[in-house]
Amino acid sequence: MSKAKTALLVLGIALGLIFTALQPSPAQGAERVIYVQAMEPKGGVTVDKEPFPGGELPKGGGYVLKKPDAKGRWEVSTYTWNPSQIIVRKGDRVTLKIIGINGEKHTGLIEHYHPKQFTVKRGVITTVSFTANKAGRFRIGCDEHKPSMEGELIVLDN
Repeated sequence: MSKAKTALLVLGIALGLIFTALQPSPAQGAERVIYVQAMEPKGGVTVDKEPFPGGELPKGGGYVLKKPDAKGRWEVSTYTWNPSQIIVRKGDRVTLKIIGINGEKHTGLIEHYHPKQFTVKRGVITTVSFTANKAGRFRIGCDEHKPSMEGELIVLDN
């Protein structure tokens, strides 16, 4: 093998070892920044195209069904966290950047990790930070928009 090829091989191995050493181990955890939206998907149609369903939706403010207006248009909407499922590893340092898209406010909580309520307002980013120190599934909720505005934080054990 030529000296140039040997030098390149040694350089490649050295860079690989350096890169591997710089990666966080599962015990160290990683910095995770996750962007979340507080959303209200909506749909609407006129009664001449689709009849008004008229049924009851679950109580709690998370589902809204508006009766037909003077022009026969009716609407349905629901509030959600997007994404509704967040997956991290135990030991990760997690920062959620939550922006309110619809709804005046959302009083949220994250079971175990942020049991103290936080408020998300339309057009404002709310930052929620924690270290994922316990594996499991944890509820992400909103007081104003139950039962639809529910999500889950999944913390994987290393």
